[in-house]
Amino acid sequence: MQKKNISQVLLAAVLISGLNFFAPVAASAAGWGSITGKFVFDGPVPERPVQRKKGDPNVKDAAVCAADTHLGNDLVVNPDNKGIQNIFLYMRRAKDIHPDLKESKDKTVVFDQKGCTFEPHALIVRTDQKVIVKSDDPVAHNTHTFPIKNQAVNFILAPKDREGKEVSNPIPEILPMQVKCDIHPWMTAYWFVVDHPYAVVSDADGKFTIKNLPAGKQTFRIWHEKKGYLDRSFNVNVKDGETLDLGEIKYKAADFK
Repeated sequence: MQKKNISQVLLAAVLISGLNFFAPVAASAAGWGSITGKFVFDGPVPERPVQRKKGDPNVKDAAVCAADTHLGNDLVVNPDNKGIQNIFLYMRRAKDIHPDLKESKDKTVVFDQKGCTFEPHALIVRTDQKVIVKSDDPVAHNTHTFPIKNQAVNFILAPKDREGKEVSNPIPEILPMQVKCDIHPWMTAYWFVVDHPYAVVSDADGKFTIKNLPAGKQTFRIWHEKKGYLDRSFNVNVKDGETLDLGEIKYKAADFK
């Protein structure tokens, strides 16, 4: 009788062990840390070409679109500190996401049109967010997206439409996608659709910060519209409970060719 009880106990243990073996294991990061840094142009600051000259009668809708002189925005370098604006820094995939960041706090992001220029020029949007496309201009605009995975949109926005139109991108993209106005062909911008919070665009000083990353070795990609990939494997050792300052990440003029 005792032997039978022992056999039953052993069998139960094996069955439980087997069930645990097949049960999914909840993956979790060992800790969380942040990174910060600055993209810097190594060399003389390039002059931005004039895209539209003030008062040029050959510009379409000149009263609005040429009311001021506009400079090209495909490579914007701050003349005061050489910071490079509009560089995308992002993780290709995120295995672990900080609990506070699993869902976007803001469910919408605004994409505006002012002076026949898209604002912002470079935009991060998560798959759980909607882009509200608005216009502050008294002329009609067209918003045309060129995604790889999502459904493209192509619609007219009425003059002074401050309510805007909603755009969904439920699938993460591989690369930032171009957005254009077919009515005013100089108008271009870039949206990058991601399904995690670990992506950022450098600001007017070239600076960036990404918070609450999984601790450990993380690989980022660095992308800019003029070149494409500046770096496909930018490795960072994120430290638990710390903000790692990466300092200046420098690129020369040749890196954008």
